[in-house]
Order: sequence, then structure tokens, then C-alpha cells
Amino acid sequence: MKKTLLILALAATLVGCDNDEVGDVSLGMFTMKDIKLNHLVDPVVTGVTCHVASVEANLSFSDPSDSAIACRQTGEITPEMLANIDKSTSGEIVFRKSKSIFFKSMKIRRIFDAKNQTIMYLSYSTKETSGSFKHSLSTVPLWGTQAYQSQPQKH
Repeated sequence: MKKTLLILALAATLVGCDNDEVGDVSLGMFTMKDIKLNHLVDPVVTGVTCHVASVEANLSFSDPSDSAIACRQTGEITPEMLANIDKSTSGEIVFRKSKSIFFKSMKIRRIFDAKNQTIMYLSYSTKETSGSFKHSLSTVPLWGTQAYQSQPQKH
């Protein structure tokens, strides 16, 4: 029995280890849930870093769907980077994390708003929870970057 408990505790510790984790906040002594804080550098627009906060339930089959995202410019954003992103209205998935053995996942999509020269990052859950799909949005304006293109003034 002791060996089984030790193996379960070790497995829970290893599952919690993540090389992009920057914070771990316990929600209390009598709960097995924590708020995990992770960073994500956009794989194409490498001058953008997003921080994501999500609730994780240790030793549970499913994590809650709530998450929050904040993205900021942390380096150069170049026209070449923008040339390599999906510019469709649905954008592209830049990060995915399983939240359950029941096919629930959290995804982060990059969507480009060409008119306002802004990159949007949408974090969302793929399963409905309490009547709604949980989501969060953060934006990174291109103003002041090499990728910003001044538009002709309309008269």
C-alpha cells in the first residue's frame, strides 16, 4: 500500500513538471487544484510571449476549463515573421494542451487583424462547460515594430 501511494505521489509530481511552467499557486490545503502559470513563445512570431493561467486538478481525470491569457511583445516582430503566419479569419493553433482523458483540450490560436495591425491570441476550451465554451483573448499591436505598415490617410 505504501509503495502504491509513493508511486502515485511521484507520478503526480512528474506530471506537474513542465519546462514552460513559471508559477504554481495552490487553491488551498483541502483542494487538489492549483493555478498553473505557463509561458509560451510564439513559434513563428518569436517576439511575442504569452502567459497562460489555468486551473489544474491533480489526480483528477479532468481539469477545469477556465484559463486566462496575456500576450506581450518581448522582442522584434518583423515583416518576415508576419509573412509566415496564417492570415485567414480563423487563424492557426500555436499551442495545445490536453485537459482531460475525455478529449477536452485548451488551445491557443493566433489570428491576425490586418485592418488594425494587431495579432490576437485566443485561448479556449474545446468542450462546453456550464453552458459555455470558456475563452480568453489577448492582443499584441504591431505599432512601433518593424512589421507595422503605415497606411495612407483617407480624406
